[in-house]
Amino acid sequence: MAKIGAFLKNAWNKEPVIVASCTIGAVAVVLPFISPTTKYSAMLNEAVPYQYPVPVRDDGNMPDVPSHPCDPIGNKLEWLKNF
Repeated sequence: MAKIGAFLKNAWNKEPVIVASCTIGAVAVVLPFISPTTKYSAMLNEAVPYQYPVPVRDDGNMPDVPSHPCDPIGNKLEWLKNF
């Protein structure tokens, strides 16, 4: 560990711009994996359909189509409301 510290101190003294840019790059690579925003954005992307359904007329013979768009049928987003 002391060798790593000495190397970083020496590198910072010689080329601070390169050390700073490498640090920013390392943080940019690691941050999405530890950020809670990534988790919640993935959950939102799974909950929202990619292709939205086309409105259809309900003739009474379609049990899987809700009669109104606000009917509580399908995935629940309670976790989003409680967030």
